Amino acid sequence: MSLTYTQYTLEKLESLLKSLKYKVRYEKGSFKTGACMIENSRIVVVNKFSNIESKINSLVLLLQTIPADESLLDEKQIQFLYSLKQTSLQL
Repeated sequence: MSLTYTQYTLEKLESLLKSLKYKVRYEKGSFKTGACMIENSRIVVVNKFSNIESKINSLVLLLQTIPADESLLDEKQIQFLYSLKQTSLQL
């Protein structure tokens, strides 16, 4: 699956994280990546000054590594998550 770097894709990723009980916040900060987890909490902080490609790549990388409770997701979200886990990003 190839990702398109659009606002729609970013919103789909945010929706997926929200369904998995993660809160996505956009903050300014000195972190270099587009997103990070706050000490094993369910809060994802996205650097609001990153470009959309960086935001999307960062959220995909997080989704590839965090444990996902599929019982919280609908069928489309499960398929989207599986496709993300099989996606290799060109950073």
